[in-house]
Amino acid sequence: MASACELLPLEKDQIRQWLGAHGTPQQVALRCRIILGAAEGQSDGTIAGRLSVNRKTVILWRTRFCEKRLDALWEIAPGRGRKPTYSTDKVAAIVEATLQTKPEGMTHWSCRTMAGSQGISKSTVNTIWQAHNLKPHRVENFKLSRDPRFLEKMTDVIGLYLNPPEKAIVLCVDEKSQIQALDRTQPGLPIKKGRCGTMTHDYKRNGTTTLFAALEILEGKVIGQCYPRHRNQEFLKFLRMIDKEFPGKVPLHLVMDNYGTHKHANVRAWLTRHPRFVLHFVPTSSSWLNLVERWFGELDAKAIRRGVFRSVEELKTSIAAFLTAWNKTPRPYVWTATVDAITEKLSRCRQTLEKIQPGCTGPRTRKPKQGAEKKKAPK
Repeated sequence: MASACELLPLEKDQIRQWLGAHGTPQQVALRCRIILGAAEGQSDGTIAGRLSVNRKTVILWRTRFCEKRLDALWEIAPGRGRKPTYSTDKVAAIVEATLQTKPEGMTHWSCRTMAGSQGISKSTVNTIWQAHNLKPHRVENFKLSRDPRFLEKMTDVIGLYLNPPEKAIVLCVDEKSQIQALDRTQPGLPIKKGRCGTMTHDYKRNGTTTLFAALEILEGKVIGQCYPRHRNQEFLKFLRMIDKEFPGKVPLHLVMDNYGTHKHANVRAWLTRHPRFVLHFVPTSSSWLNLVERWFGELDAKAIRRGVFRSVEELKTSIAAFLTAWNKTPRPYVWTATVDAITEKLSRCRQTLEKIQPGCTGPRTRKPKQGAEKKKAPK
């Protein structure tokens, strides 16, 4: 009978943790069970019979563990494992074809078209693409801002997020225009076990509304009001609503985009009479800097996109209900990206774009205002 293989408490805990993990390879799990059996004093034959392996396998891993301890359980000897069906040159050719070419008459490769072109199976193409993180079927949208004051405006807005001023309120303000009240042409079926809910692909338009909203960044509460249009008159009504919601003389810092309504002469005149309103404009083509856009995404996904509205009033009622539910348990959005991190990423994007289309550049970079780059998130 073989001598027991002594395990330290930390080693035993680590082995049991590997056995309980879903991502542990089966060969490693088998070796762990062999070592646990040996630690309990079981013979090689008993362990081999219980685990349905050869007795020599048990002896091999008992010996390796005594020599190298836990590191031995994850080692793979040279020459072991299944030999690759295709050479590295073949795999490199498939990756190169995916990145540098397109199928005839098409915009991108699919597993089947690439498999037919390379004379391999579509599952092999899928495996290679997954290994190299290639997704030809997906595309992401982007737009580089050309605002000459891009860095200055971005630094100003991010400074508000990471280090908001004391005794002041920061609000992210914008309008979600042309929200459609859509009614489906036929009733949909409700969700049930084994089947998702259904909805017809066609619809009937019953009018539109525009939602003006202001997100308070510290608590996450949202003030909103629907109007039939989004002119300077409606925006002034919404500013007056904000003025009533936050009474007193506390300064109100408003983060907004560059829409013409926000800079109308009537709006500027009203703001002159109400100096506690301080405007901060995000750079052009940079709506991602306005946190209320993130809330608009929540509204669209949870209250509008799958809704059925027979009139504009029903749509407005649904929006109001979502606002009420949100403000019962508001969740603030926490901004974490720094100016330096964003600038570095945009610099890489401009370099890539310049290679594809020479002469196409992003915003001109300027030095930020004195002290702006020193703003950090409060500890």
